[in-house]
Parts: sequence; structure tokens; C-alpha cells
Amino acid sequence: MSDADAEPCDWCGDAVANPLSRTVRVSVDRSQIDSQRLCPECFAEWVDRYETEMRADTRHDDAAAAADGEDGGTDIIVD
Repeated sequence: MSDADAEPCDWCGDAVANPLSRTVRVSVDRSQIDSQRLCPECFAEWVDRYETEMRADTRHDDAAAAADGEDGGTDIIVD
């Protein structure tokens, strides 16, 4: 891998080849707020953190809805 084909991961700073890198983009109402270029390891950690945080939010929302007498269903739209 040549230096021209590698750029640093935005989290760990390690050089990663373009074909191996992953880009996480956060958008709200089609406006990009953030973009991060990650190596495969940092991307896997990002996915794990995202799943953990979303699971924790869902449990909290379900408990609050149950206390209010609702069924706890939520609508999440992933674009």
C-alpha cells in the first residue's frame, strides 16, 4: 500500500487504505452535520456503540410509554 492510497482514521489516526475505510455521515433533514472516515476496527466500535445507545434509548422509551399506558412502539426512520 502506498502512502498515496492511505489516509488517517479520524478516530485512531492510523493510516487506512481507501478500499478498507468506512465513512459515517450524520445528516438531519438531508443536511450533513458530520462525516468521519474510519478504519475497519473503529467502524466496528462505532456500530457497537450506536447499537448499545439505541437499545438503551428504546428501553427507556418503552418504560416511559408503559407508564403512560401506551404500547411502547416507536417509529425510527433510517434514510
